[in-house]
Amino acid sequence: MSNSNENNGGNPSSTSSETQRYTQRLVKQYRIPVAASVSSVISTVSTFPLDSVKTRMQTYKYDGFVHCVRQTYETEKVRGFFRGVTAPMASITLVRTVSFSIYQRAKYVYSDWIKANFGVDVMAQVAARGSLPSFWSVTTFGLAGATAGSCITVVACPFELTKLCSQVSVLMADEKNCPRPERKAIAASYQNKGTLKTLRNIVKHRGYRGLYTGFGFHLMRDTLGTGIYFMTYESGKQLLTTFGGDGAHSNPVAVLVAGALCGIVSWALIYPIDVAKSNYQRNSLTYSRGEKVEPVKIEWFRRNMYRGLGVSMARSCAVNAVFFSSFEVLKKRIKAMEVDDK
Repeated sequence: MSNSNENNGGNPSSTSSETQRYTQRLVKQYRIPVAASVSSVISTVSTFPLDSVKTRMQTYKYDGFVHCVRQTYETEKVRGFFRGVTAPMASITLVRTVSFSIYQRAKYVYSDWIKANFGVDVMAQVAARGSLPSFWSVTTFGLAGATAGSCITVVACPFELTKLCSQVSVLMADEKNCPRPERKAIAASYQNKGTLKTLRNIVKHRGYRGLYTGFGFHLMRDTLGTGIYFMTYESGKQLLTTFGGDGAHSNPVAVLVAGALCGIVSWALIYPIDVAKSNYQRNSLTYSRGEKVEPVKIEWFRRNMYRGLGVSMARSCAVNAVFFSSFEVLKKRIKAMEVDDK
């Protein structure tokens, strides 16, 4: 026994100290995924009420933002604004972490390919002092973002469907929104369910394939949206660095501006796709397995396809401002963390 204690340093706390040092080294090594995960939780929870209002305005008719907020509060109280928050907390955290990892890898893969085939060093151009966004840099960031967006759709689709179901479950069961008795019975079964119960309920009525209802719309939205998102963010940071001087990209105000801008631009351009996705998914929830759901068309520049756009842009602006501000702060603090390698 004494030999065992001597081998462990004779101090039970030594094992705990080694574990702590190992954890710190691991966190520092993977600071980008760690910072992205924590920032995702903070930004998702703090802005979720706006997401809930956005979804309701997309799928049902309201006189405006204030009317939607008032109706939600009167019928469901504060809980109504956070209905379905568990699913996106899990999915968005996973999606953002994976998305950032894929994006970082894809960015350098595309940059190396362009350098090998066209002789243009994109990353060197972006890092150069006084540089401006170019065709090659915008293309690289856009393609890398689109790659990340298309990959994460496979993970995100079931969770986003569950979130939407939770957000509109009370409205779906309302007789004026669901006049047919056979549809109302299905719609009512989704009320007041947790995330896992909602998932099981979707599988019960729609089968496992039902978890990927609206996948085509979702894939289109995330591929285009994530491409535009990263393209705008990277180009915005480059412009801020050039016109604001060295270190401008790490300035809190600059990060807020770049983060908010990428959310606003991406949502403004892909919003009709998101509306079509939300409406198709909502409609499908009242159908049983094997029943054909009526198709929903993406109609650009039609007023009804832009209901809730203002709320969505405000939400996206807030989400990305909070996310990138938190992300940059956490990343720097973890990087500056002293780790005892002894």
